[in-house]
Amino acid sequence: MKSLTEHLELSIPTRRAFVNITSKVEEAVRRSAVQEGLCLVNAMHITASVFINDDEPGLHQDYDDWLETLAPHDPTSHYRHNRTGEDNGDAHLKRQIMGREVVVAITKGRLDFGPWEQIFYGEFDGRRKKRVMIKVIGE
Repeated sequence: MKSLTEHLELSIPTRRAFVNITSKVEEAVRRSAVQEGLCLVNAMHITASVFINDDEPGLHQDYDDWLETLAPHDPTSHYRHNRTGEDNGDAHLKRQIMGREVVVAITKGRLDFGPWEQIFYGEFDGRRKKRVMIKVIGE
């Protein structure tokens, strides 16, 4: 069995953003030389997410609006977590909703997606460096 582990480092200048990382994951799969297997993509921070969906700006704005309705950033005093001196209680909840990781099948050396599927990094408490792990395993 072959395996490859890589880390993407991201630094998002805004508090919230969605970044398409599909091409970076595809490059890692190519480097792994795995033809049949699995690819795990994992956000390595509790205020960030990895998810699969369509790369359509309106949908991304809908996500942002929806998440802000469910867990608004302001007022920061609304979150007990922020009593520790943080201001990111909302980011923890947003991450929980959007998810920690995705697993994609690798078939014939390529990510085996459905129509329109892309891999995204979701940032909910940006302005500092964060990591995403890519782990490829298979034959």
